[in-house]
Amino acid sequence: MSGPAPAWRATLALALFELRLSARRGENVLVTIVIPAVVLVFFTAIPVRSSGDVTAVVWLLPGAIALAVIATGMVSLGIATGYERSYGVLKRLGGAPLPRSAVPVAKILAVLVLEALQVALLVAIAVAALGWAPGDGWSPPLALGALLLGTAAFAGLGLAMAGTLRAEATMALANGLFLACLLLGGIIVPLDRLPDTLAAVAALLPAAALAETLRIALGASTGDLSEPLVVLTGWAVGAVAVAIRAFRWD
Repeated sequence: MSGPAPAWRATLALALFELRLSARRGENVLVTIVIPAVVLVFFTAIPVRSSGDVTAVVWLLPGAIALAVIATGMVSLGIATGYERSYGVLKRLGGAPLPRSAVPVAKILAVLVLEALQVALLVAIAVAALGWAPGDGWSPPLALGALLLGTAAFAGLGLAMAGTLRAEATMALANGLFLACLLLGGIIVPLDRLPDTLAAVAALLPAAALAETLRIALGASTGDLSEPLVVLTGWAVGAVAVAIRAFRWD
């Protein structure tokens, strides 16, 4: 009789299963793939950039990528995990012959794969259809670091909601926060076009910090990196800590 599969193989199999489930959910494809691409293409034709020294696509692409991270890490992961917890799926997985840590690790691996596909799609659209090219001084390592911090922040928020709230409450809150990020996260409307008080609050939120860090990384902004990076790192550490501490399997 053969023994159980190694933990890494079981984790990888679970991650692949998560990817297949994501591809089968029409609403998941809409929020993670379609909406960020539509935002990029549609609003490129509208003068929303904060200054005249960059084109619309240069300014909007980092925001669209940030929106994709939010959709995948917080909305899709949070809602799916919330319903799995509600239906008892997580409780059964927790009793399976694999480490409990394999479940969240597999979910995060699936999120990272989806985000890689999203970034590739958005960049391809921006280059092929909109004439995008990275600005001077762009930094791929900084862009990768921003994506990882953004994933930690929003996946942490998604898992924190899924592990503490009812599934219906998680769905409502995740969708509401997604809309708030779209409107107030510096993704479509620059923060300098918001009222001063609202802009100050928005700058402390992870959506605006992720979008601004990506703009600096892709050469769309020459702003100070320290503030958005500190804000994004703080949200990443805090959200992960809350998710680990508060998450309940049933």
